[in-house]
Amino acid sequence: MFRARPVAMAAALASVALLAAACGSGGGQEDGGGPWKPDRPIEIIAPAATGGGWDTLARTSGRVLEQGGLVDEPVQVVNKPGGGGSIGWAYVAQTPDTPTRLFVTSPPISLVPLMGGSVYDHEDFTPIARLATEYMVYLVPDDSPIGSWGEMADLLKEDPRQVSIAGGSSPGSMDHVGLAGAVNAAGIDPTSINYVPFDGGGEAMTQAVGGHVDAVVTGASEAAGLVESGDLRPLAVSGAERATTLPDTPTLQEEGVDFTFDIWRGVMGPPDMTEEQVAYYEGLFSDMTEEESWKKQTKGLGWTDSYMGSEEFGVFLDESSRDSADILTRIGLIEDGEGR
Repeated sequence: MFRARPVAMAAALASVALLAAACGSGGGQEDGGGPWKPDRPIEIIAPAATGGGWDTLARTSGRVLEQGGLVDEPVQVVNKPGGGGSIGWAYVAQTPDTPTRLFVTSPPISLVPLMGGSVYDHEDFTPIARLATEYMVYLVPDDSPIGSWGEMADLLKEDPRQVSIAGGSSPGSMDHVGLAGAVNAAGIDPTSINYVPFDGGGEAMTQAVGGHVDAVVTGASEAAGLVESGDLRPLAVSGAERATTLPDTPTLQEEGVDFTFDIWRGVMGPPDMTEEQVAYYEGLFSDMTEEESWKKQTKGLGWTDSYMGSEEFGVFLDESSRDSADILTRIGLIEDGEGR
């Protein structure tokens, strides 16, 4: 019977121990038994093209984390556009042993899977923190003959297909639902509207400015720059109150439409993160929201602070998914009980 020599056996056991330690570190390190922290650059995935809300959140977060000295490693923002977010989610889900790879998120993490656009939903990832909330805005090019939300609604009632409205997410996702819910509340069949999807709010607004579509729906913060430059003209916002960045723009309720839609924004990580890894990021993003630079930049974007830690955010995501299924059913985009 073969027996390993003691020296060889000791070397083999040492190799196994080193391999186990490497696998367990998952891109982080514990100094002298201390808490886990990353030992390589942190990636924040924006599951859309540049210029949209996800991209803005990822880059704002990365900038504040680095400039505030809150991280020892650099923060890299990586854009993974496509599929209303599903390409980016798959990228994270397929590397579950990479806890240094996070992604920014919002309502599409519930909406897109319900519409069959992704095999992954919020339950496949680890909630880290909810950070902020904002509203949607409905806009037209500045030279558009459409003067108000009411005028656009009248045109849609006359013929829903005659007004093309762009959004930066796939059918059944955030921008589409924010539009469909509003027109449904205005007495228009939401399944008949001419919604034109693009990969991100930036691209959708570019199409509107270029005259390729008649209107656009996007997050209020995304549109602020093009409104200020005079390229786009806002008709209404989806909040219960006017957006701080668009104080002269009426709410849908002021326009006689009983509908509101919040865009929450947060951060999630890969599946199977350890408690230590979650605790590190939860504390990191909590500290980030206390930075004056974060408060200043988010105020300028029109975002409202709505921080939640990991556990509370997880409960919120479950509720948000149920609410998403309800609204998709009400506006006729899925049948009751459909979805993942």
